[in-house]
Amino acid sequence: MDPVTRTPSLEVAGLAYAYPDGHQALFGVDLTVGKGERVALLGPNGAGKTTLVLHLNGILGGGVGTVTVAGLPVEKRNLAEIRRRVGIVFQDPDDQLFMPTVREDVAFGPAAAGMRGAELEQRVREALDQVGMADFADRPPHHLSFGQRRRVAVATVLAMRPDILVLDEPSSNLDPASRRELADILRSLDVTVLMVTHDLPYALELCPRSVILSEGVIAADGRTQELLCDDKLMRAHRLELPFGFDPRTPLLTRPSH
Repeated sequence: MDPVTRTPSLEVAGLAYAYPDGHQALFGVDLTVGKGERVALLGPNGAGKTTLVLHLNGILGGGVGTVTVAGLPVEKRNLAEIRRRVGIVFQDPDDQLFMPTVREDVAFGPAAAGMRGAELEQRVREALDQVGMADFADRPPHHLSFGQRRRVAVATVLAMRPDILVLDEPSSNLDPASRRELADILRSLDVTVLMVTHDLPYALELCPRSVILSEGVIAADGRTQELLCDDKLMRAHRLELPFGFDPRTPLLTRPSH
């Protein structure tokens, strides 16, 4: 394994943060995510998940500890490159889609970074192909279904070729078919994924590893199935499985396409 491959996609060390009103949200978080891993970030409301995510691309800063993305420290002088490397897909796709057409939305980030002409067109086409939305390039985003808009929102981030794709509740408000389609897309991507979710079956389906953040600290880090099967751990951190869902049941292996 070469040194570049060994460089983790994400390293968080001793991260502590208090908001200006004095509320302490993080109390010393240590987290390493390897290149190409898919990791679920679990935890009850108020655990500090959003605060942690907002440190990954420098929206929040000034606390204690360090965050490094693909070997690059998250510091003011590096923010432009960090925000290319860390792509965040918000829970509501309408927070990311604001241009007249899908094509223009996906082109917005690369164009803002100075890309033009054939190179920009190729980048847009590539990102839309990755999410199965190439045929919708000239459609207004508000004419698409919610699931389609979420896929376009993912494409707007993929167009920047990030090192890490951060997804905030990616399965929320999706019908079963859209949920499956998004899962297939996420499995196909050659990118590190950090998925913030309360959807525990989706975490089990997509993320071999999960991290439980609770009261500003990492309470558990391990194989997703093992964590979800630990009833005592789940109760202690207000995590509840859906009625009738048994994480001990082996997942069916989907055929590769």
